[in-house]
Order: sequence, then structure tokens, then C-alpha cells
Amino acid sequence: MTAIENPLIQAKALGKFFELPKQSDVLEESKIHLFDCLNFNINPAETVSISGSSGSGKSTLISLLAGLEPPSTGQVKLFGQSIYDLDENKRSEIRLQNIGFIFQSFQLIDNLTALENITMPLDLRGQKNVDEEAKYWLQRVGLSHRANHYPTQLSGGEQQRVAIARAFISKPSLLFADEPTGNLDQHNAENIIDLLFEINQENQTTLLIVTHDQQLAQKCQRQLILNNGKINEAHHS
Repeated sequence: MTAIENPLIQAKALGKFFELPKQSDVLEESKIHLFDCLNFNINPAETVSISGSSGSGKSTLISLLAGLEPPSTGQVKLFGQSIYDLDENKRSEIRLQNIGFIFQSFQLIDNLTALENITMPLDLRGQKNVDEEAKYWLQRVGLSHRANHYPTQLSGGEQQRVAIARAFISKPSLLFADEPTGNLDQHNAENIIDLLFEINQENQTTLLIVTHDQQLAQKCQRQLILNNGKINEAHHS
């Protein structure tokens, strides 16, 4: 796909390693390299999956791209800015204004109702009178009847629907989804996948999904595979 706009995400020579505690002089290798010298771009409104074996560094890579954890080497440009040249307050502001997140473990707040969980991103921005917007999103994910229920009163599939509504309510230009179907049975997973792509299409959000689910990965326009510290792109047959 040829970029006609500037890439939304640019990863340049991106590397991440962890120092090992020095146990013995016999150990020559004092670092664990998750990945090294990754270079790729993600363009506006693309849907992209990142897959790879367990422990390959997929979730760490998402953290780097979202400005949550600095790389060991290289740089990340988000919306044209080198985000690790900015302080944490500036990075937080970029996330708050532009980025949504969906997690495998839902990450809902237990003492807030479904409606209150959905309004949270707008509350953090200081927006007022956001209940009507939240009710629209509850209806959009098919949970109008669950507005006043707490997360513990919802099934896993329902909790992930609330999480999707919460992610989209702030109209993010970029959405990170880390194993969004990982805790769901196949039926719920398929429904969540359909809902996620349907809403994403309507909003023209850039969607970056970490997943081990091949069915989900293949629904994306591009598939990046993290393997042995390198990233490759699978080409649709």
C-alpha cells in the first residue's frame, strides 16, 4: 500500500533488550534481546496485526509504539513527532487526545458502572455532559440494557464490548488492541472481531492488533510477524 499521507507510526531501528543480573563471569551474554533494528511504517486508517510466538515481544512492541516504554535503541515517531524526545506529560497528552486501548483483560474499573467506564476517557479530558455520548456507544455495542451494571455483573464478552465502546468514544485516530479476544470463547471472539472491524471501518481509525489468533490477523490489511527478534510482513495470497 503506497502512503499518500505521512505515516501515523514510524519505527526506526527499534530495539529492546533487558539487562541480566551478573551471575557469573562465565556468562558472556549480559542482555536478553527481544528484538533489534525493527523498521516499519503504519499509515492512516490501516488495519495491521502483529503476531508471533509467546515471548517474542509483541506486547512490549505495542508499549514502545504507544509511548509507554522507551526503546533501548532507535526511535518511534507518532503523528510525525519523535515521542521519546518528549517528556512523560507530553506523551500522556498525545495518548489522551489521540489513542485508544483495548486489552485482553478488559481493564474495566470494578466500582464504576458500564456507562461510567465508557465516559472515563472524556472525563479525563475534562469534557462535561458526556452521558448521552456514552449511551450512544452502549447502544452501538448492544448493551443499552446493561448501563447500570458493574463489570462483575457482566460476562467476558459484555466486558469486552464495554471496553470497545470506551476505546472508541474519544474518536481516537489510533487504536491499540492487545489480544482483544484472548479471554473469550470462540463465539464471543467472533462477535467481538466483527464489531471491532465494523466500528473501526465507520470511524476510519488506524487499528493495530497484537494477536495469536490467525483468523483475526487475516482480517487485517497487513500482517506483521515478530520472529527471532526480526519483523517480517506476510503477504496475502
